Amino acid sequence: MPAVDVLISGGMVIDGTGAAAFAADVAISGDGLRVVQRGTQVEAGQRIDATGKVVAPGFIDLHSHSDLMILAEPRHEPKVRQGVTTEIIGVDGLSYAPLPSQADLEALIEMNAGLDGRPDGLAAAWQSVADYLAQLDGKVSVNVGLMVGNSALRISRLGWSDVPADSDALADMRALLADAMSDGALGVSSGLDYPPGAYATTDELAALTGEAARRGGFYHTHVRYPLGDRYLDPFREAIEIGRRGGGPVHITHFYHRQTHPGGPEPLLALVDDARAEGLDVTFDTYPYEWAATRLLVQMPLWVQDGGPSKAKERMADRAVRDRLREELRARGAAYASAAGWADVRLGAFTRPENLRWESRTLADVMNERGVDAVDATCDLLLSEDLRVCQVTTGPWHETLHHFVVHPVGMFGTDSTFVGAKPSPRTYGSFPRVLGEFVRERALLGLEEAVRKMTSAPAARLGLADRGRLADGYLADVVVFDPATVASNATYDEPRRFPTGIDYVLVNGTVVVDDGRHTGAMPGRVVRR
Repeated sequence: MPAVDVLISGGMVIDGTGAAAFAADVAISGDGLRVVQRGTQVEAGQRIDATGKVVAPGFIDLHSHSDLMILAEPRHEPKVRQGVTTEIIGVDGLSYAPLPSQADLEALIEMNAGLDGRPDGLAAAWQSVADYLAQLDGKVSVNVGLMVGNSALRISRLGWSDVPADSDALADMRALLADAMSDGALGVSSGLDYPPGAYATTDELAALTGEAARRGGFYHTHVRYPLGDRYLDPFREAIEIGRRGGGPVHITHFYHRQTHPGGPEPLLALVDDARAEGLDVTFDTYPYEWAATRLLVQMPLWVQDGGPSKAKERMADRAVRDRLREELRARGAAYASAAGWADVRLGAFTRPENLRWESRTLADVMNERGVDAVDATCDLLLSEDLRVCQVTTGPWHETLHHFVVHPVGMFGTDSTFVGAKPSPRTYGSFPRVLGEFVRERALLGLEEAVRKMTSAPAARLGLADRGRLADGYLADVVVFDPATVASNATYDEPRRFPTGIDYVLVNGTVVVDDGRHTGAMPGRVVRR
């Protein structure tokens, strides 16, 4: 056999298909791999001893908020050190391209800074999807795939306001989406809590889904959570969008909350019933109890109508704050939580007078300053130019496993990289599945867990050459110890790297070597 660049020998191969593990070696030449018989004599530039370890395809993360932060921190250690070799950005309707106006690009960065960050020194000067993707290709440690956010499409054609899309505007947005997919995007995303994308109607989203589907793409959705019964109706709308548009639907961060009026079974039945009908519906979940987003999500959509400048004007207006108090009394507890404001942990502060609030709760701010939730939230957002993040209760731990083990489900970390204490899902999602749900609780077989992390998301994304260990596939590979792999990230200490992820290769290049980042940046933009 000809010499190879890397030989991974002695391990048990889990090929990503769900088939049983088998003894074999993996030979890597350039960016490609072959699976070879154990003990085949091969000359290799580097040998990795995987004795007692599992050799698997690199993990694919279907939901990441690294769009800007990866440009500032291209080693991307929180992700690659948990075995992630490919991740999807432009999620929640919040891609930063296509945006032909520099002013709109800067405004979206400002509006979304509490979620995606605002890295110091970021030279955000791109316009098209091609321009943006050129910032990533061969310059970061993991592969990246882009969804086109419907907010970007609306901003480009309709601006920031809550206005309907007429037939001309919709035709223009479809054309923008078509161009973006020609440039390499994989489909369209929505985040129906985040304006201006949240102003889109069901029919508008169906039309965009249809456009994406005609080009081999799909609809990736953060659903409209306040809709109807706030339980099943948001997901019914997501499925209806796929039905009307004639395209695949992927529901992201799908889970059950303790505050829901029913259990997880009716939620999952929506997916099962839709698939039985012949619709292409899939989902991802994250295996942690803690959600994270921008603090601005606490503001109703009408406050944010018109973009960041208008939002700040309204939050500074005493009459607006009085109206917010009335709405808050009607709404009840804090957003998506039964625990009230003590459940809203804050972060990403930059101004000296606010640094004392880092990793403390909104209730702390209210109590120590003697103000109510409205004044505390508005004052902090105004003083920090909207960039404050929050961590709150998310999936209910008692029902999370239903989503982790469901055969249609996959995984998306929903990772955020801002604040001293982000949700632990950013650092620990994939190892937690392998360590807790597979090894400790035996709720999921190891081969099935790997399938849900690899070939299943590759198929959803339309990536024909990733997600499996088979001859001719690209060499995205992770070597882990099934006896020790575990997440060390917790609510109190979320920035802890996992245990048991020993080697990670991206496009045939070793990025994690015996648990340490090599500094390599072989990541590519993934395209169909």
